[in-house]
Amino acid sequence: MERKNFTERCEQILQLLHDRDLANLKSLLAQASEIEIINILTDLSPEEQVIVFRLLGKEDALSVFEQLDTDLQQNLLRSFTEEKAIEFVNEMAPDDRVRLFDEMPASVTKKLLNSLSQQEREITNVLMGYEEETAGRIMTTEFISLRRNMNVAQAMEKVRRQAPDKESVYTLYVTDDVRMLEGVLSLKDLICAYAGDHIEDIMHSGAISVTTDTDQEEVARKMQDLDLLAIPVVDSEGRMVGIVTIDDAIDILEEETTEDIFDSAGLADVSGESDRSEVLIYGSLWKIWRVRLPILLITLAFGFFSGFIIDGFEDTLEAIAVVAVFIPLIMGMSGNVGTQSSTVFARGVVLGHIQMKNFLKHFAKEIGVGLSIGAVIGAATGIVAWLWQGEPMLGLAVGLALVVAITVASLLGFLVPFVLIKLKIDQAAGSAPIITSIKDIVGLAIYFVLVTILLGNML
Repeated sequence: MERKNFTERCEQILQLLHDRDLANLKSLLAQASEIEIINILTDLSPEEQVIVFRLLGKEDALSVFEQLDTDLQQNLLRSFTEEKAIEFVNEMAPDDRVRLFDEMPASVTKKLLNSLSQQEREITNVLMGYEEETAGRIMTTEFISLRRNMNVAQAMEKVRRQAPDKESVYTLYVTDDVRMLEGVLSLKDLICAYAGDHIEDIMHSGAISVTTDTDQEEVARKMQDLDLLAIPVVDSEGRMVGIVTIDDAIDILEEETTEDIFDSAGLADVSGESDRSEVLIYGSLWKIWRVRLPILLITLAFGFFSGFIIDGFEDTLEAIAVVAVFIPLIMGMSGNVGTQSSTVFARGVVLGHIQMKNFLKHFAKEIGVGLSIGAVIGAATGIVAWLWQGEPMLGLAVGLALVVAITVASLLGFLVPFVLIKLKIDQAAGSAPIITSIKDIVGLAIYFVLVTILLGNML
């Protein structure tokens, strides 16, 4: 029922927008949830986005604005008056503001930064002083800290007073007079305690934290593994300076996963461009070429090598025409195994199950897996080829070629992306296409050599 109501409201909003019935559209938007408005905005043209956004109430508009991607935020900012833009940026959460500034031209960022209130400018400068893609860069300084000698009644009063101005109140932190992190407790812990209890009696000591220079993906993975809504960030001296919240962690994981998907598909990085997904969908033909063509041209060159191998064994194909029947099978099966192997590697790296320092251990195991799979499939295929064509040596050639091709494909599935990651090549992109090309060359070469050796009497 909720899904139906969601769809119906979206359709109503789109229809009112189309009819330019702004009065009823404003009324309907007031009834819509933030997620509905965000989903609708992402499906509209830039001009329509501006119309819908301007019809939102001030509080709803700010809340929605903070959750939009930076490209859409910039489009909306361009439609604001200078005063409106300054007002919005000034009221944004510090971490969301920094994320937006990171994507904007330096001149615009400087102008907006100078327009902030002194307090907000100081907070923003602190965050922007940390390295990109670190906990310090994505954290927010809006958290509630308590003292261990407070009683529950005093703590509840502080939470009530500060909650409206804080990004997250579900997790509370206990610090001393110099902001050293001493413990943590949930809002539920506080609510369920007696008014006279002291915070030190209900807090959890030894709070898990990260430092300002911890990589943002490591922070997000830790929050995911530990099911945390927020994680405290401390400086080099152990003083608490901020928190990373779950919404930021989700954005990071989505961003990293999307990047890994593009990389494994052979889609090059576009330096200086906005998100690759947007370029691929909305970009000009030239921009799309820049993303998709580089690795494809490299694999085209590998394809010619495969052609040269087949051409080099033309006499063999003419003498034993049935040899050609099994070429697609060998290339296809090894390709499937190579895809499986590279997917296992990519997923393992993304989820943190494969550590680069232990690569040789994982690599050795994958070779064993590939060899065992190749032996099973090679034996079965070789027997079928023998019975089908009535030639045992042909079956042996097909079977052995499959064992080698599948083992090599499995090996490449781990080795190629690992090497590209180590070389810091953005289009580690090339892993899947390069794996396919190399295993085709190796598989064909092995197959034809085995056919020449084992079926030499038929040539």
